Order: sequence, then C-alpha cells, then structure tokens
Amino acid sequence: MNEEKKVCCFFGHRKISDADSLKIKVYETMENLILHNGVDTFLMGSKSEFDRLCRKVVSELKEKYTYIKRIYIRAEYPDINEDYENYLLESCEETYYPERARNAGKAVYVERNCEMIDKSDYCIAYFKDSYLPPRRKNSRRDLFDYQPKSGTGIAYKYAVQKKRTIINLAEKI
Repeated sequence: MNEEKKVCCFFGHRKISDADSLKIKVYETMENLILHNGVDTFLMGSKSEFDRLCRKVVSELKEKYTYIKRIYIRAEYPDINEDYENYLLESCEETYYPERARNAGKAVYVERNCEMIDKSDYCIAYFKDSYLPPRRKNSRRDLFDYQPKSGTGIAYKYAVQKKRTIINLAEKI
C-alpha cells in the first residue's frame, strides 16, 4: 500500500460549547482521517478553545499512532530563540512562522490560517454561520463600537474557495 500521505489542519471559534461531546467528535474524525484517508500530518494554531482541544486530541492520537506529525504554525513571534523553540517542540514535531504573515498586522491570524489551509487536504472546523465576535472599539476614545468579522468565517470561506474537504463539527454537535 503506497498511499500518498495527506495533511489536515483545524480552525474554529475562540469559544466552544459542549466540549466533552465535541472532543469525542474531534477524536473520531481525526482517527478516521488517519486510518482511512492517509492523513499523517496535522497543522495547528493556538488562539482558540477549539485549537487547544484539537491540539490535545492530536497529541493523544500521537501516543497511539506514533508516526503522525504535529506542526505548530505560529502567528506570534516570527523569530524565536532556541530555548523557546525547544519548549514548543515538546508538544509538536515542528514549528514555523509563515512568511506571508510578516507585516500582516491585525490580519496575522487570517494569514496564518490561510497558510494552513493552503498546505492541507482536509480542514476540521468549528464554524457556526450565526456566530459574531464581540463588538469592539478602535480605541478608548471612540464613541461607537463596530462589529468585527469572524476570523473563523474568513478561514471557512477561504477553505471553500480552495476546494478543501471541510469537516465542520459545529454542524454535528
């Protein structure tokens, strides 16, 4: 069996609901991708509750399927020292900062997510179309706040545009 290996990333809203049943769904989904779809590499970020849950699950699966690879794609700290890199490598096999994220400003997480999607065959998402991030102000002096776009929504639309296989677990909970 000389099957081409596949890559999977995950992204989702900062807050999740029903974490226990979601964790079971994430585990089943990742294990199915490993066993039946040839996925051996998982790309991950670290900004949301969903990211943290997926990191935990893929690390549990790493104990069972020792050949899988976890790659942490940073959206912070483009340049890191050896000590920090070694710390990060305790929970993944590789880490890097995408060149496209340099000088991206507030869009750094969007650029990081696009990097992960571009390099993936599959995307595990936790995306609710009805979700809106909390309203914000541009500065303390502003009298009015504004409704920011959902970074997860932007990533989801990008993954659709790139014709990735998307498994949206928010629809299955």
